[in-house]
Amino acid sequence: MSTDQEAPESQVKTENETVVEPPHTELVEHELSIEELQQALVQAEQKAQENWDKAVRAQAEMENLKRRTQKDLEDAHKFALTGFAKELLPVLDSLVLGLQAATGDSEDVRKFREGSELTIKQFESVFEKFKIETIDPIGQPFNAEQHQAMAMQAVEGAEPNTVVNVFQKGYMLNGRLLRPAMVLVAKATEKKPTDSPGINEQA
Repeated sequence: MSTDQEAPESQVKTENETVVEPPHTELVEHELSIEELQQALVQAEQKAQENWDKAVRAQAEMENLKRRTQKDLEDAHKFALTGFAKELLPVLDSLVLGLQAATGDSEDVRKFREGSELTIKQFESVFEKFKIETIDPIGQPFNAEQHQAMAMQAVEGAEPNTVVNVFQKGYMLNGRLLRPAMVLVAKATEKKPTDSPGINEQA
């Protein structure tokens, strides 16, 4: 009887026993998870930096576009009269030529000259109002950006490469060339060869 009672007791002990896993296995798994988190953090930082760079570039592009648009609008306002001003220049040229050709002391000529001078002054007043500047470079050094040389001529007393006559005035609108001035440019005078002193052949 005693033997039969001891058997279940040994079985109960066996069933209640628990297997304890080695402690180092849990630590290894914990270390691996930290490495994965570090890698994920590095990737997230790289992605954040890429997105930041894209945002900075997009902001810079928007600022550049804004500046270009603003400049285009300013230029459109400044130079809106370019075509119209160019059409007016020949009219003013005709008035000036007519005034130069009006010679004589008759009453009709005097009235014509007065009318032409008044009209030219009105043109000049309008040009000044709309920032149209006259290029009248007589006596100034030749400037290829604003002047068109029609001829070169040796002029006594004039510095070489200076404008000695203006055939037609030039004009600029807000600093931009509308028409170059047509000019005569001085060139260096040719020096006449001097007679060389004779050689004294007498001994």
